[in-house]
Amino acid sequence: MANGRNTREIKRIRNETLVALRVIYPAALQAHHLMRSLLVLFPALEFDHLKRDLHYLGEKGYVERVLPEPDKDNGMTPWRRRWFRLTTSGIELADRCIQDPALEE
Repeated sequence: MANGRNTREIKRIRNETLVALRVIYPAALQAHHLMRSLLVLFPALEFDHLKRDLHYLGEKGYVERVLPEPDKDNGMTPWRRRWFRLTTSGIELADRCIQDPALEE
């Protein structure tokens, strides 16, 4: 159990994050909008949990942070205002062309 979440719930949230970003690809989505969409499925989700999941997906190369043009010089954007989009690996994972054992249920 990771901070009150079981492994199955963590995997489901990460998979739903990929699906939500896949729907709007190639556009990006701000973290607080992503959080709102996930709250429908996971009402107990906290932003710190989503932040960890986004960081994990970014480290694995499935999600990348996007800097909007006005923020190119500002590296101190709060997490809720950061933009994220899928990478090509993330698209393949969301479309189930590739598998990641850490995200399989």
